Amino acid sequence: MSYNAITKTIRMANGRDITIETGKLAKQADGSVVVRCGNAMLLATVVSNIGAREGVDFLPLSVDYQEKFASSGKIPGGFLKREARLSDYEVLISRLVDRILRPMFPDDYHSETQVIINLISADAEILPDALAALAASAALSVSDIPFNGPISEVRVARIDGQFQINPLLSDLKRADIDLIVGGTADSVAMVEGEMSEVSEEDMLEAIRVAHVAIKEQVAVQVELGQAVGKTNKREYSHESNDLELKELITKAVYEKAYAVAASGNTVKGERKNAFKAIKEEFVASLPEDHTYDATLIGKYFHDAEKDAVRDVVLKERRRLDGRALDEIRPIWSEINYLPSAHGSAVFTRGETQSLTTVTLGTKLDEQMIDGAMFSGYNKFMLHYNFPPFSTGEAKPMRGTGRREVGHGNLAMRSLKKVLPPEDENPYTIRIVSDILESNGSSSMATVCAGTLALMDAGIQIKAPVSGIAMGLIMDETTGNFAVLSDILGDEDHLGDMDFKVTGTSKGITACQMDIKVKGLSFEILGQALAQARNGRLHILGEMNKTISQPNADFKPHTPRSTNIIIEKEFIGAIIGPGGKVIQQIQRDSGAVIQIEEKNDKGYVNVFATNQEAMQMAVSKIKAIVAVPEVGEVYTGKVKSIQPYGAFVEFMAGKDGLLHISEVKWERLESMEGVLELGEEIQVKLVDVDPKTGKFKLSRKALLPRPERSEAAPKND
Repeated sequence: MSYNAITKTIRMANGRDITIETGKLAKQADGSVVVRCGNAMLLATVVSNIGAREGVDFLPLSVDYQEKFASSGKIPGGFLKREARLSDYEVLISRLVDRILRPMFPDDYHSETQVIINLISADAEILPDALAALAASAALSVSDIPFNGPISEVRVARIDGQFQINPLLSDLKRADIDLIVGGTADSVAMVEGEMSEVSEEDMLEAIRVAHVAIKEQVAVQVELGQAVGKTNKREYSHESNDLELKELITKAVYEKAYAVAASGNTVKGERKNAFKAIKEEFVASLPEDHTYDATLIGKYFHDAEKDAVRDVVLKERRRLDGRALDEIRPIWSEINYLPSAHGSAVFTRGETQSLTTVTLGTKLDEQMIDGAMFSGYNKFMLHYNFPPFSTGEAKPMRGTGRREVGHGNLAMRSLKKVLPPEDENPYTIRIVSDILESNGSSSMATVCAGTLALMDAGIQIKAPVSGIAMGLIMDETTGNFAVLSDILGDEDHLGDMDFKVTGTSKGITACQMDIKVKGLSFEILGQALAQARNGRLHILGEMNKTISQPNADFKPHTPRSTNIIIEKEFIGAIIGPGGKVIQQIQRDSGAVIQIEEKNDKGYVNVFATNQEAMQMAVSKIKAIVAVPEVGEVYTGKVKSIQPYGAFVEFMAGKDGLLHISEVKWERLESMEGVLELGEEIQVKLVDVDPKTGKFKLSRKALLPRPERSEAAPKND
């Protein structure tokens, strides 16, 4: 063999193994591994350039996860029939990996670095999102790229009351907690997932269980790196420093920046200009012939500003806008703002504002999913838009970015838990959140506005949902920390954590946590969750002042939709030969009718623009599927006349014989002139032939029986 593969195995508590193999595929990459669990196989590669581009003072990291359709024996849809741009599902997994990897690189490492993870073999029961970060970290572990790992991510789910790590997809459907947790051997660094209104204590316990499994996976990666011999990482020098300049800037601007940070100014733009003025004043104070690097001046000023803001919080327990650590910004909201939308709401918290709409559509509006792992249809969508004017900027509109996909997905997961069951909701629902102002927590504003818009639209959600973003300022040297409720954009940028929590008054429905420090203790996590609950309940109280429960009915201009469940043998009767029956119903009523067979039943969805059209279509369908009952009286229409009687359509699609002897009590010699074609008459169903299923009708049974005349007396 021309390769020397090295394999390590992770033994999981559920009896399944995860293997990590390196040295066999993609050997020209700086690091490559194949991670396998069951039939699922992921190829992860990492390449990092030697040196950094001039002027780059950050890590240009890109993470791309892509599923090969051949991995599950599928051919891509569409015209090109090949893998194209990443789907939203692939983008979300890319973000899961990126968010745990990015803070683990050294702060002064600026080489362009690319991580690519491909699903090369799929297993219908093994979800690849719980293996992707493990694969990426393992590829870094067998490379010489500087990396403060290893890390790993696992899925933890509570199924039938028991916590499981990386459960099978079929079992996950019964879970009331579904989290992806990422971390190092020492601490948790990333959490994302959804829950069915669970308590903060249950969520913390899930994270604890996940961290135990993460430690095991990290230990195996350390062994793998040692076996490959990549424990010594490459040397680099990507930053030039001027300690004299740094000291000069700190002395000149720190106190002034501290004063701005402590001023309690609630307007983001004014604070920004105040900090900018401090920098401009310092630059103006320098000699005209100074040789200081402008990039370093900007860097050191940012460091001084960051230190000042953080110190105000830690020392004075006050924040940039003057709030207490657990104080929520002022809130106002309004519903029915857009008269033509099916549901709409404006939600404003501080300087963050969302205008959100709800649109109700038919089954024809469902989203088609065409992926290697998942195919099918989705009837609940939430789209998040972040235009540049929301932050007072002018930027090109490049279409939906990864951030928009991620924020929209978090809001969607938050709200889907409270939607009515599918059999009670015939609509396809699309929520669109347009962020009109942004100064932190715009995804959480989307959750709040989405709840209000759903209730305005008349969707009978189980309970209102609110969301809050929590922050953290932490001094890793002293251990002093402050947990912040409802963070500003600057507190997100200059802080150490962005922990978003959504839920109802009963419990949590979704969460997403990213941190910039090495990890969080469970003490800090517990305090953040408790503080988040108080903030969430406060926000719900403010929302309830606008609307506390869903409107009893839809808006007058909302299309009407209903579901009718029928026995599957009636599906053909509704459709009719060549679709004639269903097409005629749609023409007569103006409604749109969709039929599908599932669970051995027929599901008929009727969608109409008004109630009259809906009632007409529903009555015609119910007439077709109604089961004739002997003894019942029906209004029928004469379809044909024969010498021996008439055939009467007494129910839609059902004809019965009205024999000549059953037309009247009087004896009839012929049918001529007795009935007319198309005439409506009342008939009674008197019998159904058990062998042929033919219906026997009677009209005379509904007519008064003539009295017998007395016999005339005989003449004498």
